[in-house]
Amino acid sequence: MKQITAIFQPHRLEQVEQALHAMPHLPGFTVHAARGPARGHGTEHRFDVDEWLPDAHEKLVLVMFCADALATPLVDAIAQAAHTGQIGDGMVAVTELTDLVRIRTGERGDAAV
Repeated sequence: MKQITAIFQPHRLEQVEQALHAMPHLPGFTVHAARGPARGHGTEHRFDVDEWLPDAHEKLVLVMFCADALATPLVDAIAQAAHTGQIGDGMVAVTELTDLVRIRTGERGDAAV
């Protein structure tokens, strides 16, 4: 099982949702707002005093859990839909899950996805 975490520009949410809903099997996802400084442009990408722009660092974070076989197509769909070609498009991370429990049914592992 995998956890997919994507950070992307808020104005790309509709495109990301459309891309995910077009998938043959969508395991579901959660989206929430996030704020934070981006990678800096100073020496070794360290923060420089001149770069803090609080309004420029609003992002959305999408989290989903899926079977191993679905991870690559889901990541590709998110990355393509979130892409604008501009600095700050975001990132998609994939993490291995050791266990997952569906609270309502008690299902575990792949059955819970």
